[in-house]
Amino acid sequence: MALSDAALLEKYRHQADMLANRAKKQYRHLKKRFARQNIEVFRIYDWDIPEIRAVVDWYAGHLVVGEYTRKQSTPDWLPMMGAAVAKALEVPPTKIHLKARRTGTQGQKRYERLARTERKIVMSERDFKFYVNLDDYVDTGLFSDHRDTRQMVRDMTRDGDFLNLFCYSGTFTCYAARGGARSTTSVDRSRTAIRWARENLALNSIPAKGHTLVQAHVFDFLEKAAADARRFDLAIVDPPSFATSRDGAHNMDILKDHPRLLEMTAALMKPGAVILFSTNHQAFVPRMERLGVADIQEITSTTIPEDYRNRKTPIHRCWKITVSP
Repeated sequence: MALSDAALLEKYRHQADMLANRAKKQYRHLKKRFARQNIEVFRIYDWDIPEIRAVVDWYAGHLVVGEYTRKQSTPDWLPMMGAAVAKALEVPPTKIHLKARRTGTQGQKRYERLARTERKIVMSERDFKFYVNLDDYVDTGLFSDHRDTRQMVRDMTRDGDFLNLFCYSGTFTCYAARGGARSTTSVDRSRTAIRWARENLALNSIPAKGHTLVQAHVFDFLEKAAADARRFDLAIVDPPSFATSRDGAHNMDILKDHPRLLEMTAALMKPGAVILFSTNHQAFVPRMERLGVADIQEITSTTIPEDYRNRKTPIHRCWKITVSP
């Protein structure tokens, strides 16, 4: 039996109160320690309560509130949740950013526009600054669940040649450059992503020389790089779960295509080099047995930050793949 409008409204109010209380508690728990690290972007609610299908991220006084939508979703629910959290944290309405997120949607465009504000603001992460856009896309330009993985890249890249596949806004590349990489190569098929990456490099005073940005489909790049005998010491491979192209020739499903992707990447690596492979596909089943590498180690427990550990399933999974010496 369907709930009446009054009963549904009361249910939503109760959920909003629970969400606001949980988010406020987590914010108070995290804010001081992240402030000491100069980290301005972190998660304060992550679908902790089963019936409240939301995520809430803190962006230095802005709130990004997302709903994992389903058939039962109604237009009123997300604004009520956002308003309740904003009130609890004393955030003005102009700094609330609402996002509808879809789960398990094949072919969802990673860079599909929600708006055209073109408004970017700067957020700090340790000694870096990154541009984020809180309104125009589902993703903001900074995946905070990988901030510890980025630090790992920084620690591993001194004097090496670094490859960043599916580079998005270039945050891994900035960390590699600051870590002392001899060169970086960043690849993404999106013109928007490449422009964003270039802006982030400049924002962090990283010179263009030695840091190459390539707009190309990743598989096309891998074929050309192999033909050109390119070689790298460290690679980060963090693809979307699904990707589509207008002609269908460059569609990708990470469940099906990751063996080929990793084989082609491994072929570009120097002896003893390392590939960090990550995916946020929630039903991912690894098939890496035929890679022919020295070692494959899942390192997810070391790459998930504190603010993402309340989830029943990890926000991402990550592997360290060591190429044979």
